[in-house]
Amino acid sequence: MKDDRIYNRPVLKGYRKQLRNNLTSAEATLWNYLKGKQLEGRKFRRQFSVENYIIDFYCPSERLAVELDGAGHFTEEGLLYDEERTKVLNAHEIRVIRFENKEVFEAIEHVLHAIKSNFTQPPHP
Repeated sequence: MKDDRIYNRPVLKGYRKQLRNNLTSAEATLWNYLKGKQLEGRKFRRQFSVENYIIDFYCPSERLAVELDGAGHFTEEGLLYDEERTKVLNAHEIRVIRFENKEVFEAIEHVLHAIKSNFTQPPHP
């Protein structure tokens, strides 16, 4: 049976849960700033999937994906994978912003400001 769902396909549920339970240290750090609508009242979800791609953090109201990139993203294979993944997400009208893991540790205020600067909806109370 073919699964025509685009978001959070059941076949990926176990993997999404595994990723949520085993966040990288950069993901865990950023999540502390995003969870509970702390960033201008926006709800973020961890490990949200679109088609067969799993997004690190997704803000549904903004249609914004936030990706954290470790060393594997900077290989030729990783760059090509990320390029294809961004095309798929963009085709679903989801904007993608990326940060290197080290930016979360070295410049969290810059990361948060960059995320907020990508908000297009009015601030939530």
